[in-house]
Amino acid sequence: MDTYSLEYAKSLDEQDELKHYRDEFYIDPNTIYMDGNSLGLLSKRAERAVLDTLNDWKQYGIEGWTKGTNPWFYMSENLGKSMALLVGASEEEVIMTGSTTVNLHQLAATFYKPQGLRTKILADDLTFPSDIYALKSQIKLHAYDPDSHLVQVKSTDGRFLDEDVIIAQMTEEVALIVLPAVLYRSGQVLDMKRLTEEAHKRGILIGFDACHSVGAIPHSFTDWDVDFAFWCNYKHLNGGPGSVAGLYVNRRHFGTEPGLAGWFGSRKATQFDMEHTFSPAESAGAFQIGTPHVLSLAPLAGSLAMFMEAGIDRIREKSLGMTRYLIDLIDCELAGMKFYIGSPREDKSRGGHVSLEHEEAARICKALKKNGVVPDFRAPNIIRLAPIALYTSYYEIWETLQILKKIMAEKQYEKFKNERDIVA
Repeated sequence: MDTYSLEYAKSLDEQDELKHYRDEFYIDPNTIYMDGNSLGLLSKRAERAVLDTLNDWKQYGIEGWTKGTNPWFYMSENLGKSMALLVGASEEEVIMTGSTTVNLHQLAATFYKPQGLRTKILADDLTFPSDIYALKSQIKLHAYDPDSHLVQVKSTDGRFLDEDVIIAQMTEEVALIVLPAVLYRSGQVLDMKRLTEEAHKRGILIGFDACHSVGAIPHSFTDWDVDFAFWCNYKHLNGGPGSVAGLYVNRRHFGTEPGLAGWFGSRKATQFDMEHTFSPAESAGAFQIGTPHVLSLAPLAGSLAMFMEAGIDRIREKSLGMTRYLIDLIDCELAGMKFYIGSPREDKSRGGHVSLEHEEAARICKALKKNGVVPDFRAPNIIRLAPIALYTSYYEIWETLQILKKIMAEKQYEKFKNERDIVA
């Protein structure tokens, strides 16, 4: 069978062990959704979990903190137990709280302790901007200059990071390292185990932004001895816009006083004693700050249940199969059209999306949307396509490439301005 044919795409769908999960999601029949690495689609279970939470509020009022389907007082901890299975951690090491940037502020405020020669933070120049804003803020709070105390590892091509170069910059001046687990533009997966080992050899604490990796690839944070990690839950985990984020803290740091203390970080048994002396939880729960956003936590109860059933290893296997198929189709169908694949071709180094580069990327994205395909644009020239294991079909990948091929052949993109919309 021709591997580039419609029949082949359909045969892959027939063999797919996870295909039944597609029925769990609300999918517009007139749209091919290829943007699940920015915002995952709504599942019926997530919707049910929100409705259950609203019903608990309606039925119990304030008693919903300890009664109902998923009592709110323990909600962050209980969801953290499920999440721990996805990130390779013990139940006590994970908590669902805050937002990505708030959690980074918390973790940097806790673990960035400049002293002696060690006063700098090591990051990279390809990471998501919010991380850099937060790290610069933390450096300023210690009365240092970010221009000299935030060291950003350079990329030679604007796509990938060289781990040898990262390691070479783990000098005696570095107090803390914060790196992406998966680069948000190219989808490169960093070797977190190796980088953690090298950082610890040099006496440096290291943490990872796992926004583009959690829910897409397996992790073993505890086995790798990672010090901390943080992530959002609205991408691959389908937790909804503004979903409460997550963080991981290695248990060997339990007892370390949070840099930003708040009452929900207290021990559960004594939190309502209302003492002015903070008694932190003996777990990652200590790194919570304020009252959890219950209605933004609720969708995860439904979404995580599917991940527990499907298993992250099977999800990763299908995800790799889909992105590999997408790359093969790009090579075949778009040859000679000035596209460049800006993601790793090696399976082990590729996350859950494929970055397709073109000088007309912004207007091509608009043409795709006009044709019923939802991609993602990243300035200046990247079209990100993310087939999601739980709800994207191989047929949709095949169809996306046929639409893109037609757009280019007919120059439909010329109808649009080559500039991003306000929300890209």
